[in-house]
Amino acid sequence: MGKSGAIELRRALAKGREGFIAIGIFSFFVNLLVLTGPLFMLQVYDRVLSSRSEPTLMVLFVLIVLLFAVMGILDHMRSRIAARIGARFQSDFDMRVFRAVLDRTTLAQHGVSTASGMRDLDSIQRVLSSPAVFAVFDIPWTPVFMFVIFAFDPWLGWLGVAGGVILITLTWLNQNGTKRHQEQAMAASRQSEEMTATLQRESDTVRALGMRNTASVRWQQLRDAALGANMRYSDANGFYAITSKTFRVFLQSAILALGAWLVLKGEINAGAMIAASILIGRGLAPIEGAIGQWSLVQRAIQGWKGLTELLSNVPADENRTLLPKPRALLHVEQVTAVPPGEKVATLRMLSFDLQPGQALGVIGASGSGKSTLARLLTGVWPPAAGKVRLDGAALDQYGPDHLADHVGYLPQDVILFEGTVAENIARLQTDPDPKLVVEAAKKAAAHDMILRLPNGYDTVLPASGGRLSGGQKQRIGLARALFGDPAVLVLDEPNSNLDAEGSMALNLAIRNMKAAGRSVVIMAHRPAAIEECDVILILDNGSRVAFGPRDEVLRAHLRNAAQLVPANAGGSNAGNAG
Repeated sequence: MGKSGAIELRRALAKGREGFIAIGIFSFFVNLLVLTGPLFMLQVYDRVLSSRSEPTLMVLFVLIVLLFAVMGILDHMRSRIAARIGARFQSDFDMRVFRAVLDRTTLAQHGVSTASGMRDLDSIQRVLSSPAVFAVFDIPWTPVFMFVIFAFDPWLGWLGVAGGVILITLTWLNQNGTKRHQEQAMAASRQSEEMTATLQRESDTVRALGMRNTASVRWQQLRDAALGANMRYSDANGFYAITSKTFRVFLQSAILALGAWLVLKGEINAGAMIAASILIGRGLAPIEGAIGQWSLVQRAIQGWKGLTELLSNVPADENRTLLPKPRALLHVEQVTAVPPGEKVATLRMLSFDLQPGQALGVIGASGSGKSTLARLLTGVWPPAAGKVRLDGAALDQYGPDHLADHVGYLPQDVILFEGTVAENIARLQTDPDPKLVVEAAKKAAAHDMILRLPNGYDTVLPASGGRLSGGQKQRIGLARALFGDPAVLVLDEPNSNLDAEGSMALNLAIRNMKAAGRSVVIMAHRPAAIEECDVILILDNGSRVAFGPRDEVLRAHLRNAAQLVPANAGGSNAGNAG
């Protein structure tokens, strides 16, 4: 499985081949022009000082100004190209990785975490746009500079080689000495970020339960642990980076000292001494730069591994033949369901048929499998065995996005997103058709309620719809489920937060769906939720207890039904229904 993700990443990276070639060409000339400084130094000592010729000095100075300007332009160009390679790589994968991260069901089945998907992509983009890329093209020039130093004098060359070996050793030590610290820092940071996000999301609950102090202490412990781990990693990586930088500066002075000794002995001239000092610094700079960028490189390597696993387990969406709008004929045949990441089935060998114009009430105690069935009917969870068919076609033949056009879904806990009421009903479409939005709201009997909001359909909601009551969010969620005229409507505890007016509106919406030849499946924990149901399915511990016309099933299983659908059910208990 891991190979498919790696192939996908390599193909995307290969799209930047022309850019890498351009960087290589520019790097060739940049490194060639690095010789400008040492050659100028030689000419100044050999020609200008010996001849005391000002015109010669002026000509040489104008020449190096032009050459350094060209070098700066080329260096800037390769930086721009690298930035665009990184941006293109991220652009190619942004939507792909985001969609993969959203597929929590598939990832949970394979034990893959979604937490770092986007961060992994960002880490690769950063390293592709960083000077670390240039080190790949500049390091091969180090032997060239060493050869030039050897040409001045072998003693200078061997000193340079010894310095290079020491820097390479520091690079190896950096790679192996900081890996453990980096992994610990990443794990601690991830835990801290997850805790922060959870507390922000559940801030009202934390406050209502008086958990602010205890939660703050737990949060601070995780933050301190993350801070400490990052400091240890920074200290370890910084030690090698500073050591390599200090050593390179020292090496330039050592070369200068050795060169001065050779000048005193008459082995070389002063120009060669200065030129060798400059060349050793430039020749070893890419190695030092690689050490300095090593934390970025390590994070990108981890990101590459993480994305390989993520993309391998969540293949790209396949192009499917677009099926016509289905009839509201639902067929569940011998379905067994196992929640992602678990081994115990929560639905076992379940079968039933639902005809167009019918409403099915699914009742059962908490943990009986009602919410599992809702996830199967909406395609969120794939069945471990058996098939769920809509108008004869298995749900996976529609594809997740197209299936949502035909199966509307109202979850137990309605989450609204930042945007207008109209945008939430239209499932975050950027330019929704107002007629379809209003039509869905009217089908949900929520039109009048929405008009009473401050700006009606244009009322801007914060994340999670914070300014609305639970009942208002549920009715807008119902309108969202009805948007696009789905063939089947799946309602999971639809009246858990509704008042009398909301319950009447819900029943009216169900009657309208049935009259239009649509099917409705209602996961019920309150007796009022099955008033409009024609057939009843009773579940117990994931198995079918009874299925048939409502009144017949309730009469035959009246005692069990009274236990499974208690009269005082609802409220906070509804949110825990299985």
